[in-house]
Amino acid sequence: MDKFITSKKQNLAENLSEGGHDNVQTCKVTILDNEAQNNLEESENINDQPNYIPTNIFDPSQWKTINIRLRDLLVENGPIRVDDLNFPIDKNSRHFSTTHYIRKLPNGEKHDRKWLVCSKDLDKDWKNISSILKNHETTNEHITNMNTWIDLELRLLKNKTIDKNVQEQIQKEKDHWKKVLLRIIAVVKNLGKNNLAFRGKNEKIYQENNINFLSIIEMIAEFDPVMQEHGRRIQYGAIHSHYLGHNIQNEVIQLLANEIKSKIIKKIKEAKYFSIILDFTPDVSHQEQMTLILRCVDISISPIKIDEHFVEFLKVDNTSGKGLFNEIINAIKNLELDINDVRGQGYDNGSNMKGKKQGVQKRILDINPKAFYTPCGCHNLNLVLCDMANSCPKAISFFGVAQRIYTLFSSSTKRWKILQDNVTSLTLKPLSQTRWESQIESVKAIKFQALEIRDALLQLAKTSEDPKTKSEADCLATYEIESFEFLLAITICKNLQSKDMHIDVAIDQLKEDGFTSAMNSSKEIATKMEIEPIFREKRIIRRKKQFDENINDETTQSAEEYFRINYFLYIVDQAISSIENLFSKLIVLKEVLQINEYSPINVLNYIKSLESFPNVFASAERSFSKLKLIKFYLRSTIS
Repeated sequence: MDKFITSKKQNLAENLSEGGHDNVQTCKVTILDNEAQNNLEESENINDQPNYIPTNIFDPSQWKTINIRLRDLLVENGPIRVDDLNFPIDKNSRHFSTTHYIRKLPNGEKHDRKWLVCSKDLDKDWKNISSILKNHETTNEHITNMNTWIDLELRLLKNKTIDKNVQEQIQKEKDHWKKVLLRIIAVVKNLGKNNLAFRGKNEKIYQENNINFLSIIEMIAEFDPVMQEHGRRIQYGAIHSHYLGHNIQNEVIQLLANEIKSKIIKKIKEAKYFSIILDFTPDVSHQEQMTLILRCVDISISPIKIDEHFVEFLKVDNTSGKGLFNEIINAIKNLELDINDVRGQGYDNGSNMKGKKQGVQKRILDINPKAFYTPCGCHNLNLVLCDMANSCPKAISFFGVAQRIYTLFSSSTKRWKILQDNVTSLTLKPLSQTRWESQIESVKAIKFQALEIRDALLQLAKTSEDPKTKSEADCLATYEIESFEFLLAITICKNLQSKDMHIDVAIDQLKEDGFTSAMNSSKEIATKMEIEPIFREKRIIRRKKQFDENINDETTQSAEEYFRINYFLYIVDQAISSIENLFSKLIVLKEVLQINEYSPINVLNYIKSLESFPNVFASAERSFSKLKLIKFYLRSTIS
């Protein structure tokens, strides 16, 4: 027959029983078999394993050795029962029942036996268990142990145990590590916020070349006693786990990233509907990176507003419409969002994205017809102006001259010094195929400083000893900048690039009286430069006539008329054609939203006022700027 363990061992700090499972060490009385009793009696000192903690501290079958640490854990956390256990049956077909957890008093009251727990792993003889429990509850041993248990529980809550100093030391150590971890997290947040590198060649504190993370920790230690003590322990080898290694840094970064992402996803789920913005760029290691931007309504603030959130970069190998579509679907599923809640999608004008048959926008519309596609308005406008710049040979030649002027001066510091001596305000800018504002800055510098740039070119041609440089500078000054056609081309382009000028308004004005206005402005510039405002007449190459041809069929054009037809009207017609092509999607949107205005600019302004659909994808471009800071050449070459 099982028997209760009484207080035999008196070697604990508070002279409490070792084996008594209803004493202060275990907070319970449990039934153990003779074998378990003998095993406990053979243990002469329970502190032989001072750090031993069973896998399940609430299972009595695992209480092989009860040390002070386990005792305190049991008292602090209290007994925990599992009521839905299938208790084992003994040889007499008896088993423990949960009804034994309740004690019935003679007056009919029912009390919970909080001290009683049972393990399914103990094989017992449960004969007369009810009477045994009743008799045990009235013994002096049980009453004494219960009083000791309650007393220890109260003293642990008030931190007034006999081992108070040990408890205070443990709590002090916990507080120290919490403070250390808070400072480490603060350093990680600061470095990440400012896009600074964490590690260098050396990852040891108080040594050279340990770069930003450890350097900031060292600086904090100069003023903060917590980090000062932490550094002292590291230096003297008092601790080995110091939480300053690269693994901890990466783990903290990932935890912060997951927390930020979870906040974003929570905000999107509260709003329910969202839009997606995608863009692509190759990184420094020649891998295609796709940025994922989610746009939603922030309903957590008042008044509500539209927010765009960068979520992540995705490495893509298949850039076809189908491959990118699969990447997007998988990314949305991983974020635990629903593709059917997408109400807008915005990409650039790549054929794999905007394709009407196999593009990403068409594939998403097939599964979610409400995901309206709007191309980037700024990208479309940039393509319109780029098409104009490449529409005719004269336009291509004009921007080629602007690039030649910049290249000539920027290829040498001595030449750039000559430019700075003559040009004091606006400096020259290079051209770009993807950013039209580069053309704006380049044309602006030449138009408003044509006289100064010409003087700089003439000075360079006079002082340079390199024949190629001398010839190039003289040619640009004499045959390009001093050409009235070049000055007129600058004026026309600048009129299309005004910040407060709508492209369709500018084109309409140019079609009506734009050429005459540009001629007048160009003549003023030519007068300041002492250049005759006339077009250079070129020799007309006439082909040989046959004897029966009518010579009067040929029409001759003046140089001014030839320039107006082959340059001015050419770029205006190209602009009109590009606008109708690239902004055709706005016609559909106009019919859906029932907008009275037909002008593409007015439709775009209406969309901006609604803030309903993504029409400008600046967030994606900004994420690429951060990508260049994060993944640079040295980092990409690390194996």
